[in-house]
Amino acid sequence: MFDFSIILDEWPTYLEGLSNTAWLVAVSLIVGLCIAIPIGIARNSQNKWVNYPAWAYIYFFRGTPLLVQLFIIYYGAGQWKGLQESWAWQWFQEAWFCSLVAFALNTGAYTAEIVRGAIQMIPKGELEAAASFGMTKWQMLRHIILPSALRRALPAYSNEVILMLHGSSVAGVITVVDLTGAARIINARYYTPFEAFITAGLLYLCLSMTLVWCFRRLEKKWYAHLRPRVG
Repeated sequence: MFDFSIILDEWPTYLEGLSNTAWLVAVSLIVGLCIAIPIGIARNSQNKWVNYPAWAYIYFFRGTPLLVQLFIIYYGAGQWKGLQESWAWQWFQEAWFCSLVAFALNTGAYTAEIVRGAIQMIPKGELEAAASFGMTKWQMLRHIILPSALRRALPAYSNEVILMLHGSSVAGVITVVDLTGAARIINARYYTPFEAFITAGLLYLCLSMTLVWCFRRLEKKWYAHLRPRVG
């Protein structure tokens, strides 16, 4: 028989895992978005010295598993003598920091491709109209291209956020106590895999539904001008 009283007794462990998952995902998404916007713009550049490095970054992080990237950063960082002797080593020896770096670089690559596609979807008429008003390239980028591209990218980006939340479960593999890590701790203590992991799954589901609701509200606000006016 299933015994969920164990979960009630170990609820603080799940709260710690929920907190760690939430802030890891949130910070990695913010950093990833800051990476993605310039990389996405670079991917649309006609200059090969700008375009090719951006393409290589996206190709690598989209073409390799997140778990492999996490292992490269967490276990591989110790092989670099220069890194060990630098001030950055105090950060790279922390599992949570390596997870944050891996998540940010991974979601940055996927989001950059979303931004690239959204920029290409902008009608040329909008850009021609902006140019006819005498806007510089920087003004067009700031006032026309980025606002329009980010609005168009919102539905695809919402999917990336959910996938990033689910992908963050690999952090538990390198000793980070996220939701999955908390479930593994409970299972190791009581040998109750069903209770331990179904609870973690339900908490992931709650986070996912909250994110979906937030994006629905944001889409409703951003796309209000597309809805037909009544009366």
